[in-house]
Parts: sequence; C-alpha cells; structure tokens
Amino acid sequence: MNKISQIIILISFSIFIIACQNNNTNRGQQYNQKFTKNITKIEKIHITNKITNSELFLKQIQEIEKSSPSLYLKNKPLYNRIINWLKENSKIKEIDKFGINIFQMKGIDNYGNVKITAYYTPVINARKIKQNQFKYPIYSMPQNTKKNQLLPKRKDIYDGILDKKYILAYSDSLINNFIMEIQGSAFISYGDNKPLTFFSYAGKNGRPYKAIGQILINRGEISKKNMSMQAIKEWCKTHTKQEVKSLFEENTSFVFFKETKQNQVYGANGVPLIPQTSIAVDNSIVKKGSVILLKIPLLNKQGIFINEYEMHLVVALDVGGAIKGQHFDLYEGIGEKAGILAGFYNHYGYAWILK
Repeated sequence: MNKISQIIILISFSIFIIACQNNNTNRGQQYNQKFTKNITKIEKIHITNKITNSELFLKQIQEIEKSSPSLYLKNKPLYNRIINWLKENSKIKEIDKFGINIFQMKGIDNYGNVKITAYYTPVINARKIKQNQFKYPIYSMPQNTKKNQLLPKRKDIYDGILDKKYILAYSDSLINNFIMEIQGSAFISYGDNKPLTFFSYAGKNGRPYKAIGQILINRGEISKKNMSMQAIKEWCKTHTKQEVKSLFEENTSFVFFKETKQNQVYGANGVPLIPQTSIAVDNSIVKKGSVILLKIPLLNKQGIFINEYEMHLVVALDVGGAIKGQHFDLYEGIGEKAGILAGFYNHYGYAWILK
C-alpha cells in the first residue's frame, strides 16, 4: 500500500471498518485527568507486559536501513537506543533508563484511548483473458482525460463503458475486486504456480465514496453489532449477482490499478511493511519513521475483544486519507487470514511515542 493508494477519497480499509463498525469495540480509561496536547511527556509506563514482536521490529528496522537510508540515518540514534533496550532486558518500566523519552498520545477522547484499525493486502485470483468464472474486469487508469474531468460512475464501468484496452485482468469475484479497491492494492494470482503479480493503485474516477456496510445497516439487512467483512461476504452469497452488483453500484467511486514488478508491499516511505509492526499514521501528529509502543487489544476468532492486550513496537511507515488524528491503522499482512483479522479491528488501545 503506497502513499497514493492510501489517499483514496476515504477508500482505505479503515474507513470501511468505521462504516461497518460492530459493537465489540473497547475503550478503557487509563487516566483520570484529561490530556490537553496531542502528545504529553511522561516519566514511566507502569506496565509489566513484555514486547511480543521484538524480532519483527528488528526486521522492520533492517528494512528501513536497506530501503530508505535517509530515513534510517535520521532516526538511527533512537533505533539504536531501542535495540539496546531490547537486548538488555526489554522491561517496559525501565525503558527510560536507556535514554528513551516517552510521550503519551492523548487519544480520541483525551484520556489516552487511540483508535486502532487494520489493513492488509489481498490475493486475487485472475486471468489475462476472460474465461469461465474469470469475467470481472480489473481496470487500468484511462488516459487522455481532461484535468478535473470526472470518469464514469461505477455502474457505467460495470456495464462496460470503458474501452477493453484498459482491462488488466479478469478476476473470479466481483466482491474481491471491490475489496481490492478498498485496500488500494493486491497481489494477483494467475494460477499454474506462477509468481504473484502486484497491482498497485493508479487512480480513481473522482466520484463520491459510500460504504456498502453502512448501506446494509441502514436497510436493516445486517445489524450494526454483527457487521464485518465476513458478514458482507455472507450477504453476497445469499443474494443474486444482480443484487450484489446493485449494492456495489450505490458506491459510485471506482479505483484503477497498474501492474508492477514489486514482490513486497511497500508503505508511503518506500519501505517494505512487516506485518503487525508497521502502521499508517497522521504525519501531522506522528513523524514518519517514528517508533510507537502500542498496547493492542486482543480479539478472539469472532473478532470479540477478550479483555487482554499485547505490547507491540511499531514504526510509522504509511499514511492514509482516513487516518487522521489519534488513529493508527495496523498492517496485518497478505492473504485471507490477514484479511479476516483486519476486518475485525475497530478497537481502542494506548500509544506512546518513543523519542
């Protein structure tokens, strides 16, 4: 998910989750006194939990050093102090002894509760030529359009208004194409054990975005508490192709893609993203390359918060049009398993920026 793909007129997955919010969110209150600043320096964090993703964090730092030397050098002193802390004992309550300053984020309610959503990279089955079940076009960006000219609405594109020369491939699922648009990118599988091909964001038609999850809630077809990506997929299974198509057409926005030679998923800063270790942030509050100690709520297989947390070290390596203020979007990885977990995340945790 690169920088451009994240800024898709509210088409990031986190916005989808906000629209499809279930009632299994949890918002604790860690402090009795409100914070008045976006970040506030504190002396200690009184948490006994251990860091659960230390190895992944070290791998993420290596990727930064390799892929973005300038970003690495800018943050090298901090990265080294954190690495020394992890090697010595990694006790959170002793982090200040390693020359690391701690800044508490105020949260969306000024009591430390930051919003945590998640995103992932889907794998889409497709073929270059229309055949059998592979009949749903994935389009490249139409060329030679005038400045600020709106491209056709989703319905018109579904009905075939665009020239076939813009078709990159045909998938076997309209909903998977829709999910691909929400995420802004995907790996394409052409079958026969061929290497996966990465399709990245290329542009949009400039039309308004409308969340299909919210539409289904408003219709009373799926309750707010039961809304998730899985619930939408189940709805699609029990309705006709025309009903599914009509639902999607209520969202007039449409996203176009381009085929690349990438074999990894990169963030806005040109660094490969490590699952559960990289996040999309609002760069007006959190600078790129920053390290955040993130207290993440744990969910069960049904996406329900189980009143337990994990402590992760994460790095700000991506952005998103929907990621504003006290809100983090955690990258979960590639494929179906990552997609299920990302689809459930719409919860609250705590965050400390390390400096």
